[in-house]
Amino acid sequence: MDSTTLVIFGASGDLTRRKLIPALYNAAGKGRLPAGFHLVGMSRSVLPTTEFRADLRQAALGLEARRDPAWDAFAATIETLRGDPTSADDLEHLERRLVELESEGSGGANRLYYLATPPHVYPEVIARLGALGMTAQAHGWRRLVVEKPFGSDLPTAQALNQAIHQVLDESQVYRIDHYLGKETVQNVLVFRFANSIFEPLWNRRYIDHVQITVAETVGVEHRGDFYDRVGVLRDMFQNHLMQVLTMVAMEPPSSFDADALRDERSKALRAVRPIAAQSVLSETVRAQYQGYLQETGVAPDSTTPTYAALRLFIDNWRWQGVPFYLRSGKAMAAKTTGVLIQFKSVPHVMFPLPPGRSIRPNALEICLQPDEGMHLVF
Repeated sequence: MDSTTLVIFGASGDLTRRKLIPALYNAAGKGRLPAGFHLVGMSRSVLPTTEFRADLRQAALGLEARRDPAWDAFAATIETLRGDPTSADDLEHLERRLVELESEGSGGANRLYYLATPPHVYPEVIARLGALGMTAQAHGWRRLVVEKPFGSDLPTAQALNQAIHQVLDESQVYRIDHYLGKETVQNVLVFRFANSIFEPLWNRRYIDHVQITVAETVGVEHRGDFYDRVGVLRDMFQNHLMQVLTMVAMEPPSSFDADALRDERSKALRAVRPIAAQSVLSETVRAQYQGYLQETGVAPDSTTPTYAALRLFIDNWRWQGVPFYLRSGKAMAAKTTGVLIQFKSVPHVMFPLPPGRSIRPNALEICLQPDEGMHLVF
């Protein structure tokens, strides 16, 4: 039987507790984790295994959760290892422990390395893994998951890509946006391409504009140091919002295949009109919420935006002239994520209306969270 080990570098962080472990626990409950599964969490400040499991249990089940045999079975696969993933000595220690775990099986030894570390250490961790032979696929497959943000601009993203390809083949790499794993986000594709009723209207002739909104009620919480170096544009726009935009704007792919979906999304992104430097003030809005400068880890003179709104245009036959409004912010009045398709008004109203009154244009709202669903106003 093959063994499969998920190694999370930076396991003490918020991503592991809030996202990865609850998702893996749900997958385990549905029987979707492979037999012989192990999870090893590594970071410089990770808790001992027993305390780490208890902390994760609270994150996955809540404070008032009763004893759950399913959780106990899943938690038994989790262990921690204190260490720095940029240290060759610590990675050698990790390698010895992984070999011990893998020796329990009689088949291949598969590994998935998940970089939940600060982005600036990605290249060094990847280089260390390669130098120690931990990415070689002689005894099983090796995969690497890279979380966003992927670089800070185009040159740094290209440099990171080059660093990855010096160690790994492209087929071994997942550059993920966990937002795309949301069922309601995936439902945008089903809504568009499994129904014939809206596709004839899905173009510049009938759509006035599109709004994509991600509003959060929470502030930066304890992520101030990270967030102040990233800001709302890199935290939300260049990944989550742009991916939702591609799902709304893309052409129908030939199949529900990863490469076909990627190709059509890439075409939509390449058609987005760049915002010229002289147009930034008229096409964007940036702001901070009150109290941001007092958050732990935030520089007292920081100009990092926590709210932004953009107006984008897609230069192709389907969308020419249709504005796409993207907006996101923290510490907002309500938590909501959704897409609003605003259709054009009818060209002529024959009905008598009171002075100053008009017929409200049709609108389609795709609610991604918290109240998932579709609302059609007509």
